Amino acid sequence: MERQANLSMLNAGRGNPNFLATIPRHGFWQLGLSAGDFLYEMCESILASNYPAPDRMLKLSEIIVGQYLRKEMIGNHPFVGEFDVFAVEGGTAAMTYIFNTMRENHLIGKGDTIALGMPIFTPYIEIPRLNDYRLNVVNLEADVANGWQYSKKELYKLRDPKVKAFFLVNASNPPSVRIDDESLQYIADIVKERPDLILLTDDVYGTFADNFVSLFALAPKNTILVYSYSKYFGATGWRLGAIATHRDNVFDKLIGELPKDVKKELHERYESITTEPDKLKFIDCLVADSRTVTLNHTAGLSTPQQVQMVLFSLFSLMDTPDAYRTRSSV
Repeated sequence: MERQANLSMLNAGRGNPNFLATIPRHGFWQLGLSAGDFLYEMCESILASNYPAPDRMLKLSEIIVGQYLRKEMIGNHPFVGEFDVFAVEGGTAAMTYIFNTMRENHLIGKGDTIALGMPIFTPYIEIPRLNDYRLNVVNLEADVANGWQYSKKELYKLRDPKVKAFFLVNASNPPSVRIDDESLQYIADIVKERPDLILLTDDVYGTFADNFVSLFALAPKNTILVYSYSKYFGATGWRLGAIATHRDNVFDKLIGELPKDVKKELHERYESITTEPDKLKFIDCLVADSRTVTLNHTAGLSTPQQVQMVLFSLFSLMDTPDAYRTRSSV
């Protein structure tokens, strides 16, 4: 066979000197730079010799827990941007903090309407009735005959502009059925038409469902994600939970659009903890409100609890064959 003129040949016989992948090499060297910081954070946290700092969540712990949430809640679904995590005392604390801060920041108020995906964990039914809230509730009923899925007729209720927020437990409690992909997409499509709609998805049981994708993955800017380690890791006594919000979210936008007199009220509420209270993010308001603002300097989940949360997260991240999930789902 004749050799073609001017044919260039890639010489791979002694390796590949022609190009190299820089990103994984950068990651490799980062391992050498961050191991000491990680060990220091873990050791100091085990000793519990200081208040949590940052108070929302320890720096490296947030990164690891964030990766765990990406794996379990988002998976391979496309996701643009980053999210913040607030470590809390289980899913129940998350519920308490979220309802309270939504009220304090005028995202919901007495007489407002919210929607609940039924069936649902009973406190989501009971909290709106309390004197602190007095919310009107629209129920979206899952169809038992259709495998506990929501019909489009039920989900259509979310198009009503009176509905300020939709609270959902996925997989459901008590049926333990995840919302199918079509319904999740339908909700996400409604959000495109109603960009002011607030979503809360409580995905405590999501890790038990096959091929689970959270609503947080499809409508991240409108969704507050609640997760707890209690059920999946058999750790109810540890009180380990997390709240996650996208860094570019509708909650911050809605607060920024409040009337001047209301914004002045919020400025005065949070001015003791920051020189720029008007720039305080919703998730950081959650942290402050969890300690009645004035005790913000002592806010945050205890550091030993955060270590256990990190260890659970790393255990799952390292379990590439999903052996634990297989055993726990039997």
